Amino acid sequence: MTRLRKNVRQALTVARRDFVATVATPTFLIFLLAPLFMIGFGAIGGLGATMVDQSTASHLRIVALAPPEQAQALSAADARLRDLFPKSNDDRPGELMVMAPQDDLEKQARDLFDTSDAEVTAVLYGPLEQPIVLYTAKTSARYLAQVAETALRDMRLGTDAPSVSATLEPVTRTEATMSGKGQIAFLGAFGLFLLTLMLSSQAIGTMAEERSNKVIEILAAAVPLESVFFGKLLGSFGVSLLFLGFWATLGINAVAFAPPEVARVFSDMGVAVGFPAYPLLFFAYFMLSFMLMSALLLGIGAQASTQRELQMMSLPITIGNMAMLGLASAAVSDPDGSIAMIAAIIPFSSPLAMIARAAQSPEIWPHLIALAWQLLWVVVIISLAARWFRRGVLQSAGPKRKRKRAAQANAPAS
Repeated sequence: MTRLRKNVRQALTVARRDFVATVATPTFLIFLLAPLFMIGFGAIGGLGATMVDQSTASHLRIVALAPPEQAQALSAADARLRDLFPKSNDDRPGELMVMAPQDDLEKQARDLFDTSDAEVTAVLYGPLEQPIVLYTAKTSARYLAQVAETALRDMRLGTDAPSVSATLEPVTRTEATMSGKGQIAFLGAFGLFLLTLMLSSQAIGTMAEERSNKVIEILAAAVPLESVFFGKLLGSFGVSLLFLGFWATLGINAVAFAPPEVARVFSDMGVAVGFPAYPLLFFAYFMLSFMLMSALLLGIGAQASTQRELQMMSLPITIGNMAMLGLASAAVSDPDGSIAMIAAIIPFSSPLAMIARAAQSPEIWPHLIALAWQLLWVVVIISLAARWFRRGVLQSAGPKRKRKRAAQANAPAS
């Protein structure tokens, strides 16, 4: 058996050990269902915010103080103009109320803002040719002024029917728009960042725990440290694949039951490299991003002797991850610029920047170079982490240097 095959076999043994130790625990189910808890809390918060927003919107009012002969024209103009605002639009004005004017119009208008049963945002009074609009929301004031102008034109024409009857026909795009590609680019980079941050964080705790109970020293005595680190990476990646497979299955089944409106929302979005190239690239970049971050966290976790040191070391890594996401996000706006080139060269931001590029540019060859570059850095980080651990924790200089020192000690004195 060659040395390479032996090292690979030992690494796979460590990987199987770590995979079984992680999956065959009750806490893994909590880890697997953690996104459900996050979605549930987010849904509860969003539902509460939506209910508050709907409650507020139902009490919004705009008021026109006008005589009865103008009330019908104002209501008809409001009905036509209101159709321009979607019901879910936050700028949609409140319900129009037409009230009979009293003697002191200004006082009547100002008193309406202090009513407790409704939230008045704008009040119009005076002649329609030159009305006065009091407001707390400028958008509502402009809308109310437009209602008055439309009503005046209808009254002068003698009808409230619109002068143009247009036929509206929806069109579905066959190609993704530039803004749609940009949205997918950012979503892809953010999704890759989120998955990497959430799934690779388990590596740092595993190494620190095994160092505290002396298991890592037993493994290092039986297996080369490079094989130990690589095996732990493979074990963690296997757990991540199980996590992704579980949620990918749920996502695919959920799409099958999605209403047709959801498909129309995503009709403008698309990727430049096409399918199935984009999913394959996303998986490849996730694998390398996970390996890069997990290798770094393994090296850091191997140096921490206490939980306090572990937390102190992991904080700069989290801040650095956020910086890498910011750099990749800046590259989305200019995929061929210098910032995008820098983001593609830096190993930890390279997967994020390149998956964003896959959505905006159809070339495949840059991804082959980027994948090879990131794989090279995985090997470099594993080697450095193993050497750092061997010298800093195990106080060992390595087999080659040990043999050299032994030879020098046994050499006859001149």
